Amino acid sequence: MDILIAGGGIGGLTAALALERFGHTVRVVEQAGVIQEVGAGLQISPNGMRVLNALGLSARVMRDAFRPEGIEMRMGRSGRVVFDVPLRRKGEGRWGAEYVHLHRADLIEALKDMLLERASDALLLGRQVERYTQDSDGVKLHLVGGEVLEADLLVAADGIHSVIREQLLGPDVPRFTGNVAWRATVPMTELGDLIPPPTACAWVGSKRHAVTYRLRRGSLANFVGVVERRDWKVESWAEEGTREDALKDFRKWNPIITRLIERADVLNRWALFDREPLESWYDGRVVLLGDACHPMLPFLAQGAVMSIEDAYVLADALKRADSVAGALADYEGRRKPRTAKVQAGARANAKLFHRAGPIGRATTFGPMAIGARIAPEFVKSRLDWIYGHDVTDVPVAKPPNK
Repeated sequence: MDILIAGGGIGGLTAALALERFGHTVRVVEQAGVIQEVGAGLQISPNGMRVLNALGLSARVMRDAFRPEGIEMRMGRSGRVVFDVPLRRKGEGRWGAEYVHLHRADLIEALKDMLLERASDALLLGRQVERYTQDSDGVKLHLVGGEVLEADLLVAADGIHSVIREQLLGPDVPRFTGNVAWRATVPMTELGDLIPPPTACAWVGSKRHAVTYRLRRGSLANFVGVVERRDWKVESWAEEGTREDALKDFRKWNPIITRLIERADVLNRWALFDREPLESWYDGRVVLLGDACHPMLPFLAQGAVMSIEDAYVLADALKRADSVAGALADYEGRRKPRTAKVQAGARANAKLFHRAGPIGRATTFGPMAIGARIAPEFVKSRLDWIYGHDVTDVPVAKPPNK
């Protein structure tokens, strides 16, 4: 098939690679003039790494990755460990792949480079989507400026404000969650002896939490801090905040957190939005993928990974079905229950991480700490449904000879 993909982010590029690998011709339409990624860190859990492994990307990705020693939770002010889950060999043996930390720009670069190696003309940059039309024979993508592209299928991977999703399902407004996130990266050499642990670490507190981990083989510290507030709803990864405001939000927190804020060159902040699960993900020859249909809160670190899973399942569904309609129904049927469950889990973690009041924190995190010491395998088992999920449990079709 000839397939158009709107959006050159992680979901769109992974979809392009998966679809090309299964023998389709792909074109990625991106409104930016250059493929790049704003933002900072990503956690790619084993369920996402299985897909990258299947697509032949693991060696390229690991070149820039950091391999954390574990996943842990700490109290935001004292730094006391609530629980920790070892990774490395233990995690790989349990879940079938590694858990890695990546800079978003590094993953985008790896995806883009491999796509251009396989299909040198697959990227159409500087094209802005206006609308689509379709009939039983194909779909047309109309671009700003009058250009029209034709294909057998259109994949909308154009994010939470998807133009294609709005045309497909009608206008709506994503739900503001009442949370605003800070983000920054800081060279480890700037932090002295106050460096974040070599883990994926959630620091929890009253109506706020922070996440720290390392990037680029451990040379860079990544910080995300989430605070409950209702008076700021700007959803822009490029919006800058002041150091004074960030320090105020994390006043009296552990010195590791405040040192990260103090040494960051730039502190960006953005409001966190999501939406309830959609009734349908496709219509005719148009299908949604990633944040266009299931934007995720970052509290399970699964937003990018869900898009990666989507991409592989869509390619597999098209391989198995006798028709486009059958393939898209199969894709939606496999993905909608899982992504809805992950969305719900992320929302639940927001409440868990932000327990207010000393009694609420003691009655929540105290039993968690005791349980982690008494029954460590139980803590791991709580992650099995996410990390042990394998969308690549069928053989990948070999690339056709060209």
